[in-house]
Amino acid sequence: MKKMAAGLVMAALVTGLVGCGSSDKNDSDTTQTTTKTETDSSAATTTDTTAKTDTAEKTKLTLWFYFEGKERFDKIKALTDGYTAKNPNVEIEPVFIPFADFKKKLSVGLAASDLPDIVVIDNPDTAAYAAMGLFADITEKVNAWADKDQFFPGPWSSTILDGKQYAIPLGSNNLALFYNEKMLSDAGVTPPTTWDELRTAAKALTKDGTTGIGIAAPGNEEGTFQFLPWLLSAGATFDNVGGAEGAKAYGFLADLVNDGSMSKDVINWTQADVMKQFASGKIAMMVNGPWQLPELATNAPDLKYGIALLPKDQQYASVLGGENLGIVNGKHVDQAVDFAMYVESPDVLKDFAQGFGYFPARKDVAADPYWADNDQLKVFADNMNYAQPRGPHPKWPEISNALSEALDKTLLGSGTAEDNAKEAQAKIDKILGK
Repeated sequence: MKKMAAGLVMAALVTGLVGCGSSDKNDSDTTQTTTKTETDSSAATTTDTTAKTDTAEKTKLTLWFYFEGKERFDKIKALTDGYTAKNPNVEIEPVFIPFADFKKKLSVGLAASDLPDIVVIDNPDTAAYAAMGLFADITEKVNAWADKDQFFPGPWSSTILDGKQYAIPLGSNNLALFYNEKMLSDAGVTPPTTWDELRTAAKALTKDGTTGIGIAAPGNEEGTFQFLPWLLSAGATFDNVGGAEGAKAYGFLADLVNDGSMSKDVINWTQADVMKQFASGKIAMMVNGPWQLPELATNAPDLKYGIALLPKDQQYASVLGGENLGIVNGKHVDQAVDFAMYVESPDVLKDFAQGFGYFPARKDVAADPYWADNDQLKVFADNMNYAQPRGPHPKWPEISNALSEALDKTLLGSGTAEDNAKEAQAKIDKILGK
């Protein structure tokens, strides 16, 4: 990629930062001990020399991540320590970087050649940083890996740009439909499976201070994340929104607002806000992800709710969330790839995903009873067959802005769905240089 283009990508990523809290770093130096005979000074000297040699020969890697809190730090460190236990000559140091600083630090590090060896990266950002030259082309190494065929298509495609592989999926999540069982029963409706059924159910559920459905639609990546399933279900794609399919997706959600089945306030709601509205009974259905399950247990422990696939238009669709392990283009590519493959080995991945609240990117691990036999988790596991990545594209942040801006305009009644879809397409065409 030309230097000018890489610079534009860097600027877009740095200006698109989202704030989050910090975490204490709780790691310690690793020392290697060697048994020696106290009474034999010659033996002691020899042993000390050996210890120093072993330490000097140990390959040291660094892994950057942005997950908050000591508990999550410890889970990441368990992965790096587990790898070192099997590979004593390789030591991997996990380093927490606050999300608010993460992209800026990567971009500055790329310019200054001061980078880690492995990066935990939000999956839509993988392509952008691959285009900037941050990540190594690991295509040949991965092609020789027998386990590569076990991955769901969505997470796997998020690691690829222009046919080349730059990362390996770490963990995933997606969006589904939550519904209040009592409200649906009282209204005489069943969980909707199509857009037409959803429109009818949402209208019937809108009464007594409750609206039928809620989504998060702020004018940022969170809004795009929640809008993409509707766009994809209608038959459009992230870079082809200006036709009838894109207009239908924008228009369907606007119609829910216009008939009162969805609050216009959704343009200000985050996904956490939507969860709170659902937990308090102010909305009967919501679009949200598995990370809200513990929140609902805390905020509404007595609430009886179900989870279903998002209703479809032309096809079932969801959007892929989660992270990848990006392999930084440096002198430790082989060891970094080996570590990523270790993390994604079935036994290691199963324990990590359960403890971290992830859904496995591997089909064989997702088939484990922990996910397959849990009615709530099973929906999200099944949804991995329909979850598509954001992009992948090196200019995804700019494309995302065009999509979410058009959504807000349409929901506010500023222009028609058709005009706003065409305007978004014009912006995307310009971003893509068409």
